[in-house]
Amino acid sequence: MTLTDRLRQIFKNFLENVGKALFHLGISANTITLIGLIGNIAASVLLVKGWLLAGGIVILCMGPLDAFDGAVARVQGKETPFGAFFDSITDRYSEFCIYLGLLLFFLDKQDMEGIIITFIAAAGSMLVSYARARAQGVGIDVKEGILTRVERYLVLVPGIILQYPKVSLWIIAILANITAIQRIWIVRKQTNKTEKEK
Repeated sequence: MTLTDRLRQIFKNFLENVGKALFHLGISANTITLIGLIGNIAASVLLVKGWLLAGGIVILCMGPLDAFDGAVARVQGKETPFGAFFDSITDRYSEFCIYLGLLLFFLDKQDMEGIIITFIAAAGSMLVSYARARAQGVGIDVKEGILTRVERYLVLVPGIILQYPKVSLWIIAILANITAIQRIWIVRKQTNKTEKEK
């Protein structure tokens, strides 16, 4: 079980109550998803300007919205394939915007180390998600890995708020790419097993 699944179990009742409250206010799941994306775009602008504390706080506030949109969808009884797809795409855009903000921040400072590790961290993060998407394309759902999206969020946000983003980026740059390789290995093992059973 991934950290995301554990957190959803722990906060299940809380999320359901929030979902009901938002539903009664007439706020749809897709609206919450869009608010999260817009908030992360705003955070990336703050990062570009060098306002790391403010940017980090905005990112911190946007994080829970990723759970609330699903809770509202369940209360509405409208967990649609498009909703899941839309949520996943906006998650990728949100994460990419944060990395872009940090990349431009380091570029402005002419910090080559920061530029390189931001790029590697962003690439690793995208590959973790892409590996799962491609695995689903061949009929395998692979969620495992040491640094999934929630873990990346928990590593990145404190580093930005404490204004030591490179520490977080180094961790993500290494572990996200290891996670992508883990998923490749898991898919390889499962496909080999399936081929042997035929």
